Amino acid sequence: MSECEEVGGMVVRSANMRRVLKMIQRLGPYKASVLIHGESGTGKELVARALHTLGPVPKGPFVTFNCSNLVESLAESQLFGHVRGAFTDAREDALGYFRSANGGTLFLDEIGELPLRLQPKLLRAVETHEVQPVGSAHSYKVDIRLIAATNRDLRAMVKAGEFRDDLYYRLSATAILVPPLRERREAIEALAVHFTEHYNRLFGKQIRFLSRRAIAVLQAYDWPGNVREFAHAMQSAVMLTDNDRLCADDLPEHISLHDQLTGAIADDPKAEEPNLSAARLARFSLDEAINRASKIALQRALGEANGNCHRAAQLLGVSRYTVYRMIARYGLSSRRTSQNPELLALACGPKA
Repeated sequence: MSECEEVGGMVVRSANMRRVLKMIQRLGPYKASVLIHGESGTGKELVARALHTLGPVPKGPFVTFNCSNLVESLAESQLFGHVRGAFTDAREDALGYFRSANGGTLFLDEIGELPLRLQPKLLRAVETHEVQPVGSAHSYKVDIRLIAATNRDLRAMVKAGEFRDDLYYRLSATAILVPPLRERREAIEALAVHFTEHYNRLFGKQIRFLSRRAIAVLQAYDWPGNVREFAHAMQSAVMLTDNDRLCADDLPEHISLHDQLTGAIADDPKAEEPNLSAARLARFSLDEAINRASKIALQRALGEANGNCHRAAQLLGVSRYTVYRMIARYGLSSRRTSQNPELLALACGPKA
């Protein structure tokens, strides 16, 4: 069985999800805007959080907002803020989502639902890094990374006049496509283990095995609701299981009776025996996976820069002080550089 990684709740085993992980690792250190495409329930917010964690300001705020929740009459205020007295009931100043995310990441989910009239103002905010609150004559600088996500075809919306082409081209310059679960069935067994362990902890259960038939049923179903639907199905199954083995009959009926399950599996008397491999998958936490990628990127940059932190920072697209913090975070200074003054000088180098 191939190695499996868990990255921020995403179980990464299939080739197409490894491509997603590779994109996260490549784009993470930069502040450039990213557009995440994917069907509902595929885990777009998890990708956004991983990008933030790997980014230059991982300790900054991660502010998320679903554009489908915008109130038409208050939409501009929700995004950009307002000053007291700007409109009825504006009894005090409000920052808005952009200024609330200052120094961190703003994640705008369902960007395709953003009203057309607001799209030029969003484009201006992204390009100038400035916002003007409703009712104010002043603009405010914002230092944010914008990550947007959608389950709609923005290109088709541009052709239909429902989405501005300039905003689309600005956002889609760097994009990540998250595949639906039906296109990564090889990860389903690992997902089943992940959610079984999660709900074991949540509900105080002691489920140690999944039956072969349960895995076969899960792999046969098409999961139109993607990972979100999968998680709910596993939650129900764990709650209904009274022993240490989760069987196909514990799954929701519309899944366990799905007609794509082959008769060979359904009639196999050993089908409900434990699937031992499902209980022994290699596991990695989000921090371990992200830290591993960050440390490798740092080491490669320092090597290419001959130990000059200023040059390494340029290669990574971050500040020199971020490189200093990364060296300390990954123990390079405490294990090696702090014990060797010459190596410390090499690691931090002179100002370029």
